Amino acid sequence: MLDDANDIHPLFANAPSTTEFKKLRKRIVRLAREAVEQYGMVTRDQKWLVCLSGGKDSYTLLAVLHELKWRGLLPVELLACNLDQGQPGFPATVLPEFLSRMQVPHRIEYQDTYSIVTDKVPAGRTYCALCSRLRRGNLYRIAREEGCSAVVLGHHRDDILETFFMNLFHGGRLATMPPKLVNEEGDLFVLRPLAHVAEADCAKFAAAMNYPIIPCDLCGSQDGLQRQQVKAILDGWEKNSPGRRQVMFRALMNARPSHLLDPALFDFAGLERHSG
Repeated sequence: MLDDANDIHPLFANAPSTTEFKKLRKRIVRLAREAVEQYGMVTRDQKWLVCLSGGKDSYTLLAVLHELKWRGLLPVELLACNLDQGQPGFPATVLPEFLSRMQVPHRIEYQDTYSIVTDKVPAGRTYCALCSRLRRGNLYRIAREEGCSAVVLGHHRDDILETFFMNLFHGGRLATMPPKLVNEEGDLFVLRPLAHVAEADCAKFAAAMNYPIIPCDLCGSQDGLQRQQVKAILDGWEKNSPGRRQVMFRALMNARPSHLLDPALFDFAGLERHSG
């Protein structure tokens, strides 16, 4: 790590010097680099819009990407972006002040999607789907305006697992958040460099760095969310069998179409026996 006082990115200027934190930091950076390389996230002359919500995951994403770039391992231009969605009580000055202090190029955008969500979603229903769709649309627009080739999100390993089980339990399909995809319009990549990183590591990292966390009071205030239910199930499995999450995540990287039931993925009808 480039931790000489005269040769370090401001995002790491106050990093703890403990062995435990150094191991954590090294692990997160290594896993992010593996994901970037394994899924071919980098191409020539790229500019990435790094989406920053103010939560632990997006702070970890921002720091790790700048570390990789600082070390010459990520040859892309990075632009941090926060979308202020007009939630009541949102501390609008926290992120601009933080990003300026950290010398991170950034854009702050205000769009009152909160009022739209609360107006359109019936009482008792969750806001997540509409909120996410409106947020994503604005981020795509900003990426185009800034000449970016990719929108970069802070979803981690546990988000990917939870989404898989939500689709399994409620959607009737085997699918999850891919680490790399192209948007419906076909002009932007959507990237998740933290795809291999555990949520617990993001939490430990952001807490150790004392980043100014901003909670989401829109979705987080609602009870009975499907994602919370799935998270509770996974927590129970992990408690009873430590390491279960990582085993399940490896399974997503080791699919065998011939041992599933989708004829669009495998030609069951065309199977033939070898005659003796």
